Amino acid sequence: MPNTAPPRFGIMTAPMQVDYQDILRVWREADTIPEIEHAWLFDHLMPIAGDPDGPIHEGWTLLSALAAQTRRLRLGLLVTSNRFRPPAMLAKIAATVDVVSGGRLEFGIGAGSLPSHPLARREYDGHGLPYHDAAQAVEALAEACTVIRRLWTEDEPFDFHGDHVRLTGAFGNPKPVQRPHPPIMIGGRASRTLRVVAEHADLWNFPMHGTEIDDAARRSTLLDRYCAEIGRDPASITRSIPLSVSYDQPGSTQDAVGRAIDAGFRHIVLVLPAPYPADVAHWVADKLISTYY
Repeated sequence: MPNTAPPRFGIMTAPMQVDYQDILRVWREADTIPEIEHAWLFDHLMPIAGDPDGPIHEGWTLLSALAAQTRRLRLGLLVTSNRFRPPAMLAKIAATVDVVSGGRLEFGIGAGSLPSHPLARREYDGHGLPYHDAAQAVEALAEACTVIRRLWTEDEPFDFHGDHVRLTGAFGNPKPVQRPHPPIMIGGRASRTLRVVAEHADLWNFPMHGTEIDDAARRSTLLDRYCAEIGRDPASITRSIPLSVSYDQPGSTQDAVGRAIDAGFRHIVLVLPAPYPADVAHWVADKLISTYY
């Protein structure tokens, strides 16, 4: 059955090659516009575009600051690299952001950048972080999702002895504001990742690297199949997609939005290129979102 739920629109401001005040201006403006329901950062430690030595802000730290400066927007990282932080530590960070935001976190997570993106790969070497192969990264992601959910929901300390995550006396306090826990968004397109999505995610984000909405639709169909294999209703997983915004040619962005919605994606993230024009959030609402309200 096709998904006929109304689309939910949000924005993304990549926290690189920009100042904190620039991002804060856009988020504060978006927070006043009901048509913009969610806002996102990404999770990189070095720039992946523009000046490779330019400024970039750590995503979770910045997200907590923006959570304290907004009141309505749901917010998150699109998506957290599970390679950067031990999952129990990440669960604590995310719970803190949910508390700071008053229960507005949407928890995005993925296996981590592929080695085919050299500007992404260098941040692991530059920060002394291990970089395992894709299969191991996806296995670790599945264990991380299990551990994080348990830390958010269980009332007693527990041990966990997985192949990639080992915890003794693990316990999370305070719990997130949202019950039973913040929505879990998993980003990725590989078939092995989609199996993790089917098991653990409330939302699935297809990481666009261009305009391949047809591929997004095929991957969504594959996710349906994996859900059916484990007895889960595919409609219980919201389909999310990031779409690049063109300030000069809004018609091209409008076309991409329409095709994504027709393909069953109802969680639309409009990626704003920097520098951000004055009143950019109002422009987004008027030019790209108003048709759907």
